[in-house]
Amino acid sequence: MFKHEKQLFHPVAIEKPNPQYAALLQEQLGGGNGELKAAMQYMSQSFRIKDPEIKDLFMDIAAEELSHLEMISQTINLLNGHYVDALSVPAGEIQTHVQLGLNPGLVNASGYSWTGDYVTVTGDLCADLLSNIASEQRAKVVYEYLYRQINDKKVKETIDFLLNREEAHNAMFREAFNKVQCTGSNCDFGTTKAAKMYFSMSEPSPENSRFTEVKGKPPAFS
Repeated sequence: MFKHEKQLFHPVAIEKPNPQYAALLQEQLGGGNGELKAAMQYMSQSFRIKDPEIKDLFMDIAAEELSHLEMISQTINLLNGHYVDALSVPAGEIQTHVQLGLNPGLVNASGYSWTGDYVTVTGDLCADLLSNIASEQRAKVVYEYLYRQINDKKVKETIDFLLNREEAHNAMFREAFNKVQCTGSNCDFGTTKAAKMYFSMSEPSPENSRFTEVKGKPPAFS
């Protein structure tokens, strides 16, 4: 069950409309590393998780990602202003101005529609957690790129908040992985001698490399 509370997870505002930047921000609404993708991925993965603590973690983060989606959508809505004007967006998606009446759409910055193909679900908790850690890291990178391309202080405050929340999610997924890293595919495979052999294929190798001088097991994930 979901309940919509009208108060945003974090307040959003802008200093002035900026349709071009609104087109860029669409990437975090309908893109492959955006908020909708994250919410659908974590929710979809949660259904077969047996560990109640980790199952709740996935659903809690999925619900928060939906709240981020609402924040991004509201910011895009404000940035689009009050008048349809495709000429105000010299590059990027223009669907907002020619199809959607300034409504934020489920498209990325290039105008391509959101797709369920963005979502990764394997049914293996270790694999899904590693995928989620990577997803959060990629989302951070996109937000960092967006942060550098706007001077609007209020928009930057929103992006800064979302960046920090992505890092919080990343840390929680890493902690969950540490709890289950000896289960599932990590237990079923990687147990033979071949799984504990590491080779340097680059010559000459840097001295004292932590990756080519591994004895018995690879560096711990933390």
